[in-house]
Amino acid sequence: MRATFIQWLHGFLPQPLPAGNTERLRAGIGACIGLFLTALLTHVLEPSLASWLIAPMGASAVLLFCVPASPLAQPWSVVGGNTISALVGVACLHLVPDPLLAAPLAGALAIGIMFALRCLHPPGGAVALTTVLGGQAVHDAGFLFALSPVALNSALIVIAAILYNNLTGRRYPHAQHAADKNVHATGDPTPGARLGITESDLEAALARYGEVLDVSRDDLLAIVDDARQLALHRHFNERTCAELMSTHIVFVSPRDTLEHARELLLRYRLQSLPVLDESRHLRGVIAQDDLLRMVGWGMRLRQLVPGAGPYVEDAMRQRVVALDASAPLAQLVPLLRDGGYHQVAITGADGAMVGLVSQSDLLAALSEERLAA
Repeated sequence: MRATFIQWLHGFLPQPLPAGNTERLRAGIGACIGLFLTALLTHVLEPSLASWLIAPMGASAVLLFCVPASPLAQPWSVVGGNTISALVGVACLHLVPDPLLAAPLAGALAIGIMFALRCLHPPGGAVALTTVLGGQAVHDAGFLFALSPVALNSALIVIAAILYNNLTGRRYPHAQHAADKNVHATGDPTPGARLGITESDLEAALARYGEVLDVSRDDLLAIVDDARQLALHRHFNERTCAELMSTHIVFVSPRDTLEHARELLLRYRLQSLPVLDESRHLRGVIAQDDLLRMVGWGMRLRQLVPGAGPYVEDAMRQRVVALDASAPLAQLVPLLRDGGYHQVAITGADGAMVGLVSQSDLLAALSEERLAA
């Protein structure tokens, strides 16, 4: 019981914020610029207003410039949440003349409507209270108060946040991450997505958690996936590509014929071959589908010029991937799992190819690791 009470008390301690000094300075300067521009432009556009900046804009600035990735800080949340809350506040003031009752009712209804319209924005609660308790000038403005200054302030500070955040390297609005695409252009998710934590798993976990989190689902999934990659890197970091690579390299040169490449692919039952120059530096790769693509062209060329190619350099792909022999095995996993590569070239200190690791090599390493565990 005492341990539970102490643990409960720890909840009152300040939590660590994962933001460096540069990020804190960036956020503070952004809030200052955003609030200044909002007040200045509101004064220019509506010079008759008694107040060019409503107090809840300070809270909106915290979200927009400190946590621009938050679902609560997106444009619809800011403009929609603040404006709707102001409308709710005016309606409550007209229906319930007593501010003591109208203020909490306005806050509660504003939260409910923001939930329903998917524009939850914490400063919206403050806007609702400001509308009820803001004094005679606010009451005289009536529903127009929701348009100016509330909606106007909200739209201007969002525009300032769009410009400042993107200029300082923060993606805003924070659009959803594109789902990992299968490099083979099929409808299946990538192997990592099928075997790891899926969106449906995350949805079920969040439903069980039952509380609103100040992070979007796609960002949360990306964080979980990144943590999983770090864990994999930790497990495999002690083993290098040199330990796993095959050193007997079957390769072709750029001036070898496609017929020779085809014979090697069939003889060794390979999906692709590295293309190396005289110094064994990697120049490209040629795969079975490259040969199929060149068949028609090669037949026509031989009919016109007997003895002519095509050669490997005519069909090879120059988009290749290579890792240093000292690289940890963890770097191989995303390449061979989701990158669409059947094998990865391994190079030495001078850049020459010294081996390669295939998908079957990685599968053997993963099986060994699993058995050892």
